[in-house]
Amino acid sequence: MSLPQVTIREANENDLTQLCDLLHILFSIEADFKSDFAKQEKGLKLLLRSPTSCILVAESGKNTVGMCTGQLLVSTAEGGFSVLVEDVVVHPHKQHMGIGTLLLKGMEQFAQKYGATRSQLLADTNNTKALDFYNARNWNKTQLVCLSKKH
Repeated sequence: MSLPQVTIREANENDLTQLCDLLHILFSIEADFKSDFAKQEKGLKLLLRSPTSCILVAESGKNTVGMCTGQLLVSTAEGGFSVLVEDVVVHPHKQHMGIGTLLLKGMEQFAQKYGATRSQLLADTNNTKALDFYNARNWNKTQLVCLSKKH
């Protein structure tokens, strides 16, 4: 299947509604999160204002068909920056067309821009489609386990 005309660009405030719609799709398949438009909009606005984060949008025509967020972290293990990649989602009708790969490549460029030596991400353990996608793109499983605590 050929790749549709897709543009990867940095998000802006005009994208918020469509990005929240994509997050709704993502959070509907992730056991640890619930979709809440107000919370997702607030989080996206924080990312847009942060000089150490990036929101990438995949556009096909006038439609937002995918997104990916990333944030710089300081890694003591690396002695420098790493990028925490989150919210990788492509609209179900546009999957298997290379859009997710383009988004991850865009995030790699963000990482390189800041000299990050590693990228990391979390994926739902039951989301085998996502795990297979990352594995096919040379993302490696680690021995780390994510823990969470609400404040």
